[in-house]
Amino acid sequence: MKEPDIGLQGLFHVNQFDVYTTTISAPVCLLFMATINIINRETVPGTKYPLQTITFQKPDLHGQMHDQKNEIYFRPDAVAVLLVDIKAEKFLLARQFRLPTFLNGSETGYLVETCAGLIDEGETPEQAVRREVQEEMGYTISNLEKVGGVYTSAGSITEFVHLFMAEYNSTGTHEKGGGKAGEGEDIELLELNFSEAREQVRMGSILDAKTMLLLQHYFMNI
Repeated sequence: MKEPDIGLQGLFHVNQFDVYTTTISAPVCLLFMATINIINRETVPGTKYPLQTITFQKPDLHGQMHDQKNEIYFRPDAVAVLLVDIKAEKFLLARQFRLPTFLNGSETGYLVETCAGLIDEGETPEQAVRREVQEEMGYTISNLEKVGGVYTSAGSITEFVHLFMAEYNSTGTHEKGGGKAGEGEDIELLELNFSEAREQVRMGSILDAKTMLLLQHYFMNI
């Protein structure tokens, strides 16, 4: 399991996939030994990735055990990469339809995003980035650098996204990109210059979390 990057260092041990024991170094008032007991798992049939209703017990900060129930979606880990042409002061982004946004407030359902995708079995995050960039954007990248990682929606989804920066040549030759038609991808490539991107971040126009994080990271570190 991944170590949370929140200032508290945890040691996690799994016992038969049902009991999780955590030791956390923290101020004295927060020191405790916690055992998370998985009581029951109910798997919803017919989903692409496992969706389970899990009943479990966990202690509060005073050590008292409480029953809880959560719906958990076990999605594979993913990657996201911000493509930058430093000399031309441009970013290369993608615009594509996302059904959940259409169902929750977006008139069109289209989001402007960084290149991203799930990590295939047997791939490293770095290999997944290069594959996704080739499929979706059609460019060859250089100076690939991991800058962090985040849980996308830790209340219900297991997915962890590895965040990267990479350089591309906006004036160089490249393939069409656009994603895999067989996977329902219909991706429009979109270049933003640095000033346009900075203004969109400032105005709150970037609605995709991973894209906002990567743009903010870039502008905070240039």
